Amino acid sequence: MRVLVTGASGLLGSSVVRTLIDDEHEVTTLQRRPSGVAQARDVLGSVTDPDAVERAMAGQDAVIHSAAKVSMAGDPSDFERVNIDGTRSVLAAAQRAGVSRFVHISSPSVAHAGSSLVGASAEAADPASARGEYARTKADGELLALGADSADFPVLVLRPHLIWGPGDTQLTERIIERSRQGRMPILGSGAALVDTLYITNAVDAVVAALEAVTRVHGEALVVTNGQPRPIAEFVERLALAGGAQKPRLRLPVGIALAAGTAVDSVWNLREHEGEPPLTRFLAEQMSTAHWFDQRRTRAVLEWEPAVSFAEGMAALARHYRR
Repeated sequence: MRVLVTGASGLLGSSVVRTLIDDEHEVTTLQRRPSGVAQARDVLGSVTDPDAVERAMAGQDAVIHSAAKVSMAGDPSDFERVNIDGTRSVLAAAQRAGVSRFVHISSPSVAHAGSSLVGASAEAADPASARGEYARTKADGELLALGADSADFPVLVLRPHLIWGPGDTQLTERIIERSRQGRMPILGSGAALVDTLYITNAVDAVVAALEAVTRVHGEALVVTNGQPRPIAEFVERLALAGGAQKPRLRLPVGIALAAGTAVDSVWNLREHEGEPPLTRFLAEQMSTAHWFDQRRTRAVLEWEPAVSFAEGMAALARHYRR
């Protein structure tokens, strides 16, 4: 097929592009900087630029829409422009171009109101209760995607949960670096169970969705390894795999939530480089359980994770030793 991948300069997008090319698909990418994949046709631009979207979309059979503004803080209008307006633009262009398969990459945060999720299914996205501008706008974007679903334009939404592994700068390297600096806290007991997703498993699931969307569409699927671990264990093993010491900083949950709320209220009042040290959303993510029933996901995608949690950690340690 001819497949357009948006947001292909990130780890997930670029890895999906390489796998599609290995599978002999013809791949076009759309993002603001080169994808780094020599065999791909890069269209440089933003999903907020209708002309760039039209150029990238011409002649495509399928779309994997993974472009998003991902951050713990920032101007709400920036999130809205990329995650809502950009998604609307990509959907409209895909429909005009006659695209017959659309896979939208979302996030479990679109349906997380701050309480524990224990063996949960993929509940409906809820912008009103989603925590933070990223989750709120991703929820709106997901609803736009599902609202466009039809027999002629099938849409399947994937919500990968906490992707980690070699090359990941969003989660893996931040935890390792903060652990090296002694700034990575464990909140409360650290016993809340959290499921995660190793990067190559995430890639395989996205590629599987390109086939699955012709059979099942109009719904959202959370994608994880299906191996929940206490959050403290996950953080500690990431730190050790990256050559850092286990985090020794402990914070009571109540203090972390209050501190995160305070940071939320003042962080955007002035310009900052990088991410805030803590937010209310982050504090909730690190102190509440969030793991998901994977039976529907695996049945629809006809997929199972090939790399276990332990195998992924071993691969990550080898990566950092090299």
